[in-house]
Amino acid sequence: MTQNAAADVQHVTVDGRYQVWTRKVGHGPITLLLLHGGPGCTHEYFECFEQWLSPDEYTFYYYDQLGSFYSDQPDDTSLWNVERFRGEVEQVRQALGLEKFYLFGNSWGGMLGIEYALEHQAHLKGLIVSNMTASIASYIEYLGELRGRMGPEKVGVMKAYEAAGAYEHSEYQALLTELYNQHICRVVPWPEPVQRMFSHLAAPVYNTMQGDNEFVVTGNFKDWNRWADLHRLSVPTLFSVGRHDSMNPADVQEMGRRTPNARVSICENGSHLSMWDDPETYFAALKTFLNDVEGGHFVPDPADNPPS
Repeated sequence: MTQNAAADVQHVTVDGRYQVWTRKVGHGPITLLLLHGGPGCTHEYFECFEQWLSPDEYTFYYYDQLGSFYSDQPDDTSLWNVERFRGEVEQVRQALGLEKFYLFGNSWGGMLGIEYALEHQAHLKGLIVSNMTASIASYIEYLGELRGRMGPEKVGVMKAYEAAGAYEHSEYQALLTELYNQHICRVVPWPEPVQRMFSHLAAPVYNTMQGDNEFVVTGNFKDWNRWADLHRLSVPTLFSVGRHDSMNPADVQEMGRRTPNARVSICENGSHLSMWDDPETYFAALKTFLNDVEGGHFVPDPADNPPS
């Protein structure tokens, strides 16, 4: 491991041969490790955390997963799978010396957070699963519902281009942008850190695991399903979702019911990046969760009365 003390950057060795980039922000007593989405995105869209989380109260770690822009990008698609990334998170935790910390994951990072917690939750004080459902099948089903709201003509056009593999056609991209602006981030134009993150997307990682875009899921995690395992999550857990998300809010409420020690937060004005399009609700729920766990007065949502 090498460290640049001035910038609080550490490059962590994973799998005995690769370097992944991390950076420490803040110096407060409440510590979080942030898992970005994608797969293959970067930490950059988390820069809004610096505006909402006081450095005197919180310490959080940016972390670009292997294959992402700031970390090593090996040309080996066999590396891009859920199990290896789960092991990578544990290697990063050990290298950073984190114990009894909060693991935060957004989208794919939320999936990865669930995976990590199911195997290593003894190291966690709490888990935050942001904008992620408990199975890819649930995600795909809801994507079909969201796209269906565009009307049969637009859906037919999209499906025709998909059947031809013409994902870069301007007409297809315009319809995709329409969906993204409704369900991925509703701040238009997208905030600069979000645009920068997407410009740095690691296509080999994303295409191998997800597929061609957010609405075409053909990658190797398409059969991922943890509905039956949520009851094994015992640490305090916050599930967060946007009302306009590409993840079904009803699914996230069900995740809260199945998880013994969980709360659910719904950002009524938010979408998949609700930290940007409904930040007041998003960060209020996050900080309340963290402070309640820290203060020893965390109370989960009643299982028979989920939030609406």
